[in-house]
Amino acid sequence: MEPLERLKRAAAERALTLVEAGMLVGLGSGSTAHHFIAGLGARLAAGTLQHVRGVAPSRESEAQASALGIPLVELPPDGLDLAVDGMDEVSPNLDAIKGLGGALTREKIVASAARRFVLVGDERKRVGRLGERAPVPVEIIAFGWRRTRRRLRDLGGEPRLRGGEDDPYTTDNGNLILDLAFSDPFEPAALARELGELAGVVEHGLFLGMAERAFVAGPAGVAELRAPSA
Repeated sequence: MEPLERLKRAAAERALTLVEAGMLVGLGSGSTAHHFIAGLGARLAAGTLQHVRGVAPSRESEAQASALGIPLVELPPDGLDLAVDGMDEVSPNLDAIKGLGGALTREKIVASAARRFVLVGDERKRVGRLGERAPVPVEIIAFGWRRTRRRLRDLGGEPRLRGGEDDPYTTDNGNLILDLAFSDPFEPAALARELGELAGVVEHGLFLGMAERAFVAGPAGVAELRAPSA
């Protein structure tokens, strides 16, 4: 296994210690969540965990969980006990950017439905402020997307259609993604409000004030980070 994948697995393994028998768990999606799902499947198969059910936020994670025999259910009205997912960036207060894998809308639905939301990843994802390295993914409907792109540009960033106009990327929801990159620092809460008010925007990848902790793996081990209010 490549060194980076070992770090991702180490972070996922730490998050697995939070899973208890009988829990309903949001499984996340993406490369680090892949290790979490694999570890959960192995524990259920070995009998060290029992009666755990999952909610998968993407077709990819649904296929992996099903292949491992993890029981899957629809997201119930009462929500989840725990959700674990990767991140593209995480700030010191555990605000995050997510969505470079394309499942941001379903991931946010799952995360917001969980009593406890935990981020996992490797130390490359730690930043001093959001937007240092990653763009802000914005899921939009296809109708009038060029107008939506112009409105996003008016917010001070440069929106790029994922996949390009010749072969645009399509989410599991059948929508497009504009990756909104900023050359200058932005205020995440203000940007989130502005994005939420734009017609044509389905969801954005700013996950603010949602995570209670993060497990971040590096060569020296796995650091456990807590949100200020946790």
